[in-house]
Amino acid sequence: MTNSKQKAVQNPATPAAAFTGGLTRGFLWRQRIGYGAADFACNLIWQMISLYLLYYYTDVAHLNGGAIALMFVVCRVIDGITDLLIGWAIDRTHTRWGKSRPWFLWGTIPFAIFAYLAFSVPESMDTGAKLIYCYVTYIGLSFMYTVVNIPMASILPALTEDADERTTLASVRQVFAFIGSTVVSVFGLRLVDLLGGGNEGQGFRWVMLIFGIIGTLVFFFTFFNVREINHPAVEKKTGLKDALHSLVHNGPWLIFALNILMMFGGLFIQNGALVYYYTAVIGSRDLSITVASIMSIVPVFANVLVPFFARKIKKRTLFELSAGIQVLGLLIIWASGLNTAGICTGAFISAFGSGVKTAIYFSMQADPVDYGLWKTGVDTAGTLSAVNGFLGKVAMAAAGGISGLLIDWGGYVGGAQVQTSGALEAIRWMYLYLPLILNLLSMVIMMFYKLDDIYPQIRRELDERKQGLQQKEPAAPAAGIQE
Repeated sequence: MTNSKQKAVQNPATPAAAFTGGLTRGFLWRQRIGYGAADFACNLIWQMISLYLLYYYTDVAHLNGGAIALMFVVCRVIDGITDLLIGWAIDRTHTRWGKSRPWFLWGTIPFAIFAYLAFSVPESMDTGAKLIYCYVTYIGLSFMYTVVNIPMASILPALTEDADERTTLASVRQVFAFIGSTVVSVFGLRLVDLLGGGNEGQGFRWVMLIFGIIGTLVFFFTFFNVREINHPAVEKKTGLKDALHSLVHNGPWLIFALNILMMFGGLFIQNGALVYYYTAVIGSRDLSITVASIMSIVPVFANVLVPFFARKIKKRTLFELSAGIQVLGLLIIWASGLNTAGICTGAFISAFGSGVKTAIYFSMQADPVDYGLWKTGVDTAGTLSAVNGFLGKVAMAAAGGISGLLIDWGGYVGGAQVQTSGALEAIRWMYLYLPLILNLLSMVIMMFYKLDDIYPQIRRELDERKQGLQQKEPAAPAAGIQE
């Protein structure tokens, strides 16, 4: 889409369009819903992986926790290469659909296929063959997740240059993400039991087939309802070396990146331990479904408040406050012991803090892109999003590796009705202690993030550069947002 098209979009003659940068309310909401729906599709599949894949490997496929921990680490090393390549490819993509948007179309079907295969380990295979199968399917799944997920972050700066609208888009995205998580939390295991008829392996295969089909259709919906209309004033051609050089000199992003490891490390460790904790430690598998539902439903309502909060409070301050609320909820769960009411109260408080924190995190993610463009003249939206995505996967791999080692060290026996005291203590570390420590470290790290203070100046200067470049371009006929 040309810059002349962007001008026409942002300066229409109709009064109805004089809203948020000249875009009509109808277009804004169509784009918000289209953008948010992508994370619903992602979470239908990724939440199943986050909550149940380790459980599936140990209790259904009967694989060793230590071997799975090693697999998670190896796959993340491979991801380090593929994530950078996809981010670099996005930065160099030029189609009539834009840079990031076409990747939704290209990646969705393979993503769904690998998700189904990951939960379809053949029972007839011996242990070694099963492990090889898991490596192949998990690597494929991680790669295709990169293909569809990185564009969700890299496209945000292209959807709008308005900071408040970016927060709204990030909040809508998180509402849909938590709706997807809620579907998995509330119905995931129930559907496994229902469709499997007592055979968990068969149940997981059916659930992933259904979720894969739904996710594919939703990604198609996203592709047809978002538009890249904010084209940055790029001063330099972007090569991979240029992009990486820009990131290294992007101080706000370096702080943000370190925080990703702490923030998501705690999240993934706790999510992976949820079934173990409530089944083995608390003694109620049904309570695991209840808590998972609370952790998915409450953030939906918390997200509605984020755009309002973000207009009153700096993003970093809002992040710190919400992280503190999440920590408080975890402490209440820990102090409640076996008390169900206390556990649910703590889960509610923790979920509210997590919902606000995650939404403002995704809104903040676009700001270091603008900082890098302002400082170096290089647009690193794709590369930065790719590295962020890779760091999230590193956090997930470390979480999976640590969890696998802990349950192996504790002597956890898959399917056993009674676990050893060592196994129970290992599960407590996974569900409570480590998430608490990592969340507190995350709060300390974000104290050094200062981009909010200078961002208005950066935005003004970028707008001036953009206007200067546009004035140098030859005039072109006006065009609307339709392709």
